[in-house]
Amino acid sequence: MTLSFVVPTPLDYFAALVQSDGDFALFEAAASLAQDEYPELDVQSVLGEVDQLLARIRRRIPSDAMPLQKLRIFNRIFYEDLSFAGNVNDFYDPGNSFMNVLLRTRRGIPISLAVLWMELAQGLGLSVRGVSFPGHFMVKVNLSVGQVVIDPVDGRSLSRDELAERLEPYRQRKGLVDELEVPLGLYLQSASPRDIIARMLHNLKEVHRTQRDWVRLLAVQERLVVLMPEAWLEYRDRGLAHAELGHTEQALADLECYLVHADERLDLDAIANRVDALRRF
Repeated sequence: MTLSFVVPTPLDYFAALVQSDGDFALFEAAASLAQDEYPELDVQSVLGEVDQLLARIRRRIPSDAMPLQKLRIFNRIFYEDLSFAGNVNDFYDPGNSFMNVLLRTRRGIPISLAVLWMELAQGLGLSVRGVSFPGHFMVKVNLSVGQVVIDPVDGRSLSRDELAERLEPYRQRKGLVDELEVPLGLYLQSASPRDIIARMLHNLKEVHRTQRDWVRLLAVQERLVVLMPEAWLEYRDRGLAHAELGHTEQALADLECYLVHADERLDLDAIANRVDALRRF
């Protein structure tokens, strides 16, 4: 009898990682995103690299260090000694979202830096969470003296006034002024691991859509549909990517799914016209 083994595809692997919110492996799921660009990438080797980094950091922190002292030492190591920082030279490089690239170049965007920072901080025993702050992902740390909000690009803690100042352009853009103004605290709520991966994928989505890179965009859309199976806009966008690539059957399936489930959206007529055009093709 010959045994045969089916090797899971990167999308299968990703689906297994994000299946349950109860045991959602945030860093591993984030690391797996790079497999679309680097098909031979061994995600376990990336995890091993982070484990080695964590061991190096642990050796430099006193065993009896209190959380605040631990945080200060860790930030000094992460930003000064290891030189992790934002990629100011090429913010829209897709590699900024890939953990294997971040570990090699020490450059990323706020959310990728945050995911690595949180993985290491949690390994040190710190209580940390991600924050989907508008326009710039943040992290927060729970300490005995209170909650500290940190910019993952440089490790600087931000006061409420500084956070409010950063939020002001977003509020103005959205018309959230006077009676419509939302309290600052609502923007500082913890982001779930699923929300964090979705934000990472949406960053990649925007880069690929801007570059009209339909092949890479489709790969991102496949992951978004797996991650959020009832987010009907993602089916629409996957269908549109399929259409751009000439995959008529798959495009029709996704766009028709969107038309069935989308409620009162402004683009329903446009999508219906696109479906009619695809049927005539």
